[in-house]
Amino acid sequence: MRPTRRDFVGISLAAATAAATHASAQAPTQQAPTEKPKLVPRTGGDLLTRMSWLNPPAHEHYGDGKLDVRSKGKTDFWRKTFYGYVTDNGHFLHLPVAGEFKFTARIGGNYAALYDQAGLMVRLDEKRWMKCGTELFENKRWASVVFTHDFSDWSTLEDLTQVGPVYWRIVRTRDSIEAQCSKDGERFQTVRQGYFPPAVEVKVGLMCAAPEGPGFDCVFDQISLDNI
Repeated sequence: MRPTRRDFVGISLAAATAAATHASAQAPTQQAPTEKPKLVPRTGGDLLTRMSWLNPPAHEHYGDGKLDVRSKGKTDFWRKTFYGYVTDNGHFLHLPVAGEFKFTARIGGNYAALYDQAGLMVRLDEKRWMKCGTELFENKRWASVVFTHDFSDWSTLEDLTQVGPVYWRIVRTRDSIEAQCSKDGERFQTVRQGYFPPAVEVKVGLMCAAPEGPGFDCVFDQISLDNI
């Protein structure tokens, strides 16, 4: 019988390890073609007006520097490790950024199904990316980070809160990306730091996915991008 993500999480928690894999319980038999970007009016927030979708969500609504999203079901970002398949149909609203930067957003969600997730992403291409944010498993919210260099990995720690939004920040310096989170947007703690190719332009932005559930609602606001 093919192992599932639930099996793997149980083994990982029993062994007290923070690194594991991350994927859907079943591989999609065939991935649908990427949809063309929807023409949706965007009001307020200069960053949002400059961003475009990789894999548009089921629903999106733009306010004054705020984005409300309904994710589609059976969506995720994952490559190969432990399961041997590739899933690249999660939702990613992004803009191009060169050099070193900080990208921050406050993120909340009605996380309900196993592995519902919302957060930030940095992407060079389909084989090189990282994502970080809140993810639901074992009926709890976790601060989750995945680095992918052709093969994906997964690390977690207990989320800063089980209710309400969390601030997430990506800091890119030299050949590294640092994932940080905060309850108040002032005092950030590092969740993980990992390698990422230096001196190349990347896509940076907001990510959400629902690997096993039918989709869920999440919201992004207080979005900022700073060169460092």
